[in-house]
Amino acid sequence: MYTMKQACEKTKLSYETLKFYCNQGLVPNVKRDKNNRRVFDDRDIAWIQSLKCLKNCGMSLSEMREYIKLCLEGESTIPERKIILDIKRNALLEQLKQVQDCIDYIDWKQSFYDDVLSGKIEYYSNLIHTDH
Repeated sequence: MYTMKQACEKTKLSYETLKFYCNQGLVPNVKRDKNNRRVFDDRDIAWIQSLKCLKNCGMSLSEMREYIKLCLEGESTIPERKIILDIKRNALLEQLKQVQDCIDYIDWKQSFYDDVLSGKIEYYSNLIHTDH
């Protein structure tokens, strides 16, 4: 069993975040020691890692609660859970495309600047109007 502090170290969550997740019911079946302090087993740690991923996927607290509710209902809810995850996956793919577009623009701009600085091409700007 792991204390809150140890669970935080293993999951790389702050104490406040883990406590918040527990208080929000996002870590079901939390156990308590003889002093009524939360303790976690390896399954809890694995679930907390999953929670971090769901949060990083952009799930809201209410979406995470719904997902957990479905998980706790068992195997029969797998199709619903797959739909939820598919929606998040598609959103992440769109974000990834947007990030790649930004990287492509920066690479192009850096190449343009390199060509200007090396004298390969003449500088021009969409912000500055010059008559040639």
